[in-house]
Amino acid sequence: MSVANSQWNTSQEHSWKPSQQLRFVTAASLFDGHDASINIMRRILQSQGVEVIHLGHDRSVAEVVDAAIEEDAHGIAVSSYQGGHVEYFSYMVEMLKERGRPELCVFAGGGGTITDKEISLLESRGVAKVYSVEDGRRLGLVGMIRDMMQRADRDLLASVDDIPSAAWDGVPSAVARALTLLEGLNEAGASGDEMALSKLQAIRQDMKSRLSQQPVPILGITGTGGAGKSSLTDELVRRLIENFGDRHFSVLSVDPSRRRTGGALLGDRIRMNSVSHGHVFMRSVATRQAHASISQATQDALMLLQTTGADLVILETAGIGQSGTEVVDLCDVPMYVMTPEFGAPTQLEKIDMLDYAEVVAINKSDKAGGDDALRYVRKQVQRNRGWFERPVDTMPVFLCSASHFGDAGVDRLFAHLMGLLDQRTSGSWVPGETPVRAPKLTTLIPDNRVRYLSEISETVRSYKQRGREAAERLRRADGIRRTLETLGDQPPPLASPYPETALNAEDLPPEIRELRRKYNQILAEVDPQAIALLRSYPDLKKSYIKDENVYTVRGKEFRVANYTTSLSDIKVPKVALPATKDWGDLLEWLWLENLPGFFPYTAGVF
Repeated sequence: MSVANSQWNTSQEHSWKPSQQLRFVTAASLFDGHDASINIMRRILQSQGVEVIHLGHDRSVAEVVDAAIEEDAHGIAVSSYQGGHVEYFSYMVEMLKERGRPELCVFAGGGGTITDKEISLLESRGVAKVYSVEDGRRLGLVGMIRDMMQRADRDLLASVDDIPSAAWDGVPSAVARALTLLEGLNEAGASGDEMALSKLQAIRQDMKSRLSQQPVPILGITGTGGAGKSSLTDELVRRLIENFGDRHFSVLSVDPSRRRTGGALLGDRIRMNSVSHGHVFMRSVATRQAHASISQATQDALMLLQTTGADLVILETAGIGQSGTEVVDLCDVPMYVMTPEFGAPTQLEKIDMLDYAEVVAINKSDKAGGDDALRYVRKQVQRNRGWFERPVDTMPVFLCSASHFGDAGVDRLFAHLMGLLDQRTSGSWVPGETPVRAPKLTTLIPDNRVRYLSEISETVRSYKQRGREAAERLRRADGIRRTLETLGDQPPPLASPYPETALNAEDLPPEIRELRRKYNQILAEVDPQAIALLRSYPDLKKSYIKDENVYTVRGKEFRVANYTTSLSDIKVPKVALPATKDWGDLLEWLWLENLPGFFPYTAGVF
């Protein structure tokens, strides 16, 4: 559907307004790289005032469900074009029930790849709504989004008036709901609700008493927008897990709300691969106010995370400009993240955080000017602190490139941060031995692999060429086989050679002996992978010509009808197999196209 025909009008006035500040998790399903649709949908959600936690594409059910629970979302919206939607969304509904969140609304769409019968099946299994092409034509894009919002609109705190007891034990769903409660009480209190203020004060006292028994350090990370704070945070979390595998960590990530619509893109999880770990809890929050890098409830949220089982809390703020030092008052160790592209060296004199940050990370240092930036920033930090008695190269400024796996600069930064935490807290934060790595990774791709894209294309072309050559040989072998059968001979089973004794049988005419030798000679030249593939075809064919195709996923047996019945009572196969019996044609189809779910499926023959 084109945007022009979608009835999309962001300035359109709607009579219905959500009763809550809605939060949605959006993603494209596992093995699905088609993220254009879900990107359009999440942008419209943002324009309608929704806070969107976007995960990007190729996301598993577990990743989506974990995110939805930790983010205490109202709904999940996933696009799926990869054909496995029935299993994917059914499993998602099952997992939400197992995790105690069956009421969380799941919405799906697939641009016509999900049939009407499958839509009925999925909705009967608990999916809130699967949007079809007809729904898109009837409602338009904005209409579908508004429908999702209406179905998901509910008060998450309707039956919650205090911190759930399970939150103190670190249960993710309870911690998530407690964070929602604190956010709601802060907003109500700011509006003058005395009961909310009183309740908030009581919770704060409770948290302070618990915190006095178990002080937990907070690492604050702030910096300019686009400096790579999320990627750097992810790399630090990965190193924390590697070095302190028995401890638990919480990440609170703040992103700005849009002043005009009230919506927000909470997209830090796209970069956070390490948070999909049982010892890491992550929550994204929107500022819900203009000109701020933290939300009203940030301090309470940090205190809650400190008292619900975390050994270290990481606060990542929204991007700031030259001013903005709120993070300093909220953490034990504040870190400022910037890039080498700050302009003239005089611009450094305007950055407040260079006065207060105990650590400065110059990320994306693989860009031009990284070494110059390091020299300028070190000198500015020295001036700001008056540390002229110290050598300039001892200033706590580090070059790093978080987008590079195993970056040596991030290793040094991590070791320094852990040293600071170890000095400030009672717990031991001395990391293990730092792995020996290159002093500086200047490129993501090693020099000897700079042609890796060409290597990929060459590999694909080589694979296809192997298949075509094998198909041509099998085509010739099959022709000889048919000739032998015509002459009254009985060749061995499918694509099997004659035994040695059969090649020299003296009671056979010489022309048959010669054909047998030629047949064996051609088969010996065929790729063994092609022979195995061809021999597996009869069993594969049987599974698709029976009434049902039976297969197993995660130990569960599935039965799918192989045929549909037309209006004239004719059985029509859902999957049409090739009509040819020629070995070469069959091999070429198996090698280059194949059935759904089998490699390489739809690779094409070009």
